[in-house]
Amino acid sequence: MKLATLRTKYGVRIVGVDTNNDDAEYISLSHFDPSIPNSIREMLQQTNGLEKCRIAFEKGVQTSLREQGELLAPVTDPKKVLCIGLNYRDHAAESNMEIPEEPVCFGKYGNTITGPEHEIRLPKVSKQVDYEAELVVIIGKTGYEIAKGEAFEHVAGYCNGHDVSARDWQIGKPGKQWLLGKTPDTFAPIGPWLVTSDEVGDPHTLDVKLRLNGEQMQNGNTKEFIFGVDEIIAYVSQIMTLEPGDVIFTGTPAGVGMGRNPQVWLKNGDSVEVEISKLGVLKNNVVG
Repeated sequence: MKLATLRTKYGVRIVGVDTNNDDAEYISLSHFDPSIPNSIREMLQQTNGLEKCRIAFEKGVQTSLREQGELLAPVTDPKKVLCIGLNYRDHAAESNMEIPEEPVCFGKYGNTITGPEHEIRLPKVSKQVDYEAELVVIIGKTGYEIAKGEAFEHVAGYCNGHDVSARDWQIGKPGKQWLLGKTPDTFAPIGPWLVTSDEVGDPHTLDVKLRLNGEQMQNGNTKEFIFGVDEIIAYVSQIMTLEPGDVIFTGTPAGVGMGRNPQVWLKNGDSVEVEISKLGVLKNNVVG
């Protein structure tokens, strides 16, 4: 099942995504079950939220009722945006970094989250903004000290993510401003929708690609992860409680702009597409 957040003329709605036709069609799930909230994060907090969505979606596809509107980030208001650095061996190599023995973790804030077709805004004070295509995990069940063998029980689904990074702040400033380099507004596009775990299957067999103005810049596969999704969940949950709607960026493959010769930085007018197997395409234009 594919779930999205859509801004309609009636307000923000959770919609099921019907991709059986050439164009995606959206079904307002609350029309068929008024108990379904208008936030995916709130829906995931319900014990049977995903099942209610599934039943409503199955009813909806049998009708001609379709919604129109503006796609937002699947989870517009995550409490946590966690990120894993250097999780592909080839990316660690191009960054001249040693292969980590444990997951390298950092975070973003809610201000970074934006949706498909929304603009990535370049700060005037940064001249070296980089792209990073990533698989994003969306947590569906609360957990603390989650065992690796139980980690996938806490995953609601997956989506495409773009970990935009201001390198001249992240690593170019005195003391390295990782926080400010990773958290400018709009620097974490996700979408276009959440694809539930059962539809994705093994998350460690997915092609991850990024195109910049139509040219392929990154082409990896999650089989190249240093730390799998289950390892990441077990690792971070030793320290913090994971909650429904939390998002985890799982790292990027080789091909980022910083690692190229000559280096490539995002600029005003660029178009960036992140495509991951089974998850669709996340497209954003760059302004600034």
